[in-house]
Amino acid sequence: MSGTGHTLYLKLPQNSIVSERTVRIGDVAKLECTDAGIRRKVRQMEIYHFEGDDRRNRTQVFSVLYLIKMIHASYSDLEIVNLGPPDFVVRYEHSPEKKAVQVLKVAVVCIVLFFGGAFTIMTFIQDVAVGEVFDRFYTRVTGASPTGVTPLEVSFCIGLAVGIMIFYNHVGRKKITDDPTPIQTAMRKYEQDVDNAYIETSSRKGKNIDVDN
Repeated sequence: MSGTGHTLYLKLPQNSIVSERTVRIGDVAKLECTDAGIRRKVRQMEIYHFEGDDRRNRTQVFSVLYLIKMIHASYSDLEIVNLGPPDFVVRYEHSPEKKAVQVLKVAVVCIVLFFGGAFTIMTFIQDVAVGEVFDRFYTRVTGASPTGVTPLEVSFCIGLAVGIMIFYNHVGRKKITDDPTPIQTAMRKYEQDVDNAYIETSSRKGKNIDVDN
């Protein structure tokens, strides 16, 4: 098929979430074309199919060149203009969260932040004397002085361990979710900073390879 004389504008967000295993271009991109028929057919083109267990969320990274190659296979002369990023992420979620679940999660996070902030302020005032803060809190709530290890210390130790595992997205060598860990994210940012530094340094010293002016 030919798309001579027509232009297709392709705009993709950096991250898209789909609830169907079969992903089509129209699920992840906004399209505009001078030919409505081409736009309609391109929207229905299948680009990927997620395999595996329905209960797991899955993530796949695509290059926009993959989409352009697929479109050109059907419309060889069609001019395609990409208005989005060169690479994008598609995340498959089998069953999107209900509104009530989202509200519950927000409420839990707010409660944790409230008590966590209160605990931080109290320990800061007491010069990070965590044991003394626990003793005073236990005495105020129960009316008796602590005589040994209290539930506060036990829950603090358990919560600290669980919090570290959730934050770093690891239990031993196994990841909890498919999301990048904070260490992986920091390393990618570091690599980008190093690449930018090399580029800027080479450009200023005139050592970069470029076309002649």
